[in-house]
Amino acid sequence: MTRPPIDLRSDTVTRPTDAMRRAMAAAEVGDDVYGDDPTVNRLQALAAERFGFERALLFPTGTQSNLAALMAHCGRGDEYLVGQEAHTYRYEQGGAAVLGSIQPQPLENEPDGTIDLARIAAAIKPVDVHFARTRLLALENTIGGRVLPPDYLREATAFAHARGLATHLDGARLYNAIVKLGVSETAAVAGFDSVSLCLSKGLGAPVGTLLLGSAPFIDAARRWRKALGGGMRQSGVLAAAGLYALEHQVARLAEDHDNAAYLAEGLRGIGLDAPPPQTNIVYVSIPRADVAPLREALALSGVLATVAERTRLATHLQVSRADVAAAVDAFAAYFRRG
Repeated sequence: MTRPPIDLRSDTVTRPTDAMRRAMAAAEVGDDVYGDDPTVNRLQALAAERFGFERALLFPTGTQSNLAALMAHCGRGDEYLVGQEAHTYRYEQGGAAVLGSIQPQPLENEPDGTIDLARIAAAIKPVDVHFARTRLLALENTIGGRVLPPDYLREATAFAHARGLATHLDGARLYNAIVKLGVSETAAVAGFDSVSLCLSKGLGAPVGTLLLGSAPFIDAARRWRKALGGGMRQSGVLAAAGLYALEHQVARLAEDHDNAAYLAEGLRGIGLDAPPPQTNIVYVSIPRADVAPLREALALSGVLATVAERTRLATHLQVSRADVAAAVDAFAAYFRRG
């Protein structure tokens, strides 16, 4: 039997386990637009309790969840402050501006993923008819595989609130940060007025993101979810996957982190520049001349990777320690030939 490819392109390629599929198949369902889906309601209640928020709301995707959050926090012509590297600014097609009429003010991220507080302060607009109204600071944890330091998050959110700004956290890989830091869910999101919590990627659900916040905020976000086409009907089959992920697949993220560290160590062992990762994402520098032939050689060896001069490799639920070793061997075989 042919071995399935070792897919290191992203942790978005994870597939539901057999046990998760059984939970999905057995899910009790209703119409969630009416608020009648019991499995969705159970998932939302569980997440809200774990993270210390009044309410939670299930979205199909993180992009839609983030956009609804921005639109619930900001009005037409308002502005939000965001990192240059942040997903909400760089990788979501400018949705805040295109669909929400919200002006992004992108700020440079520091090497550790933070945004300097002095830079944030300088970007806040004066109260003047010439300027957009600065309403929100949006951060991301993790960003580029880096975990934002808890002390920084406390300082940044306190500073934002002192300046009259709301705070939103894009938690695309929030549980990776929680597992890495060894902190509670409530500690990880302290100071944020809203949080997007992705249930796919390392957690292994096939789809779904939860938006967390106060009851009035979630009421506003629910209206935007409907306007954005995110109102789902019998979505308990998806919520069941999210419940299974939260109940069974959080602690195992540490395995992904360990495998990523093992991968980076192996790549350094063959002479490549691959700094030790903080979570499940490894970056490795590849000479420009080797990018295309290395991609082809890896594919022939059964390793899928988005090879670039700065290559990102991600470990996840379907990547074992043996798979990592095989991937390192494939890299080594190519560079030995070169």
